[in-house]
Amino acid sequence: MKIGGLQKTSLLDYPEEVSAIIWTVGCNFNCPFCYNKDLVNGNVTEISEDEVISFLDKRKKMLDGLVISGGEPFLQKDITSFCEKVKKLGYLIKIDTNGTFPEKLKELIDKKLVDYVAMDVKAPKKKYDALSGVKTSISKVNKSIKIIQEKASNYEFKTTFVPDLLKKEDVIDIAKWLKGSKRFYLQQFKNDTEVISSKLLEKQLYPSKYLKETLNEIKPYFDECYIRGD
Repeated sequence: MKIGGLQKTSLLDYPEEVSAIIWTVGCNFNCPFCYNKDLVNGNVTEISEDEVISFLDKRKKMLDGLVISGGEPFLQKDITSFCEKVKKLGYLIKIDTNGTFPEKLKELIDKKLVDYVAMDVKAPKKKYDALSGVKTSISKVNKSIKIIQEKASNYEFKTTFVPDLLKKEDVIDIAKWLKGSKRFYLQQFKNDTEVISSKLLEKQLYPSKYLKETLNEIKPYFDECYIRGD
C-alpha cells in the first residue's frame, strides 16, 4: 500500500463513528477541483503500511473505524490484504472511491471487508470527462453504482457542486441517475485550499440559497439527502 497521509482522529469522516483516516497515493482521475493535488501526483512522503497497522493496533479502544481515501484506493494492488489486516484488529472500514474499479469494489463487499462505501459521482454522464479530467468509462461507473445500491451494507453517493462546471440541472440529472439510493450529499466547493486547477479558486461559490433550492429538487430521489460543507 502506498499511503501518503494519516489523520489519527476524525469525528466527521465516518458517519456516527470515531475514525482514523489514511490517504492512498495516486489517482486515475485528474479532477480540476480535487483538493488532494499532491497525493494525485505522488508528491508526498509515504507512510509504511506497518506503521499504520501498528498505530491502529495501539488505538483499538479509542477508534471505531478506518477511512481509506485518496487518491483512488482501488489503484492499490494490495488493498484486499490490507483491509484483511485492519479487519483482524476489529475495525469498521469506510472506503472512498470514484467508482472506476467495480470488480475490486465487489470483491471487498463480497468478502465483508468494507462496511461503508462513499462514491463520488462527478457529473451527469454527458459531462463526466470534463469533471474527471480524463476519458471515463461510464459503464464502469454505472456498474459500481449498481453494486453499491444492491450489495453495500451502508453507503453514500456525493457530488461536489463546482461553480460554473455544474448547474442545478446537472445535479438533477445525477439524482435521476442515482434514483432510489439510500443517501446522497451535495457538497459545497471549497475555494480556500489548493486544487488541481487554480483557476477554480477565482470562482464565486454558489450561495446557500442556490444549494438549498437544488437540494429540495433532488430530495424525492433519495431516502436521505443533505448538503455538506455549507
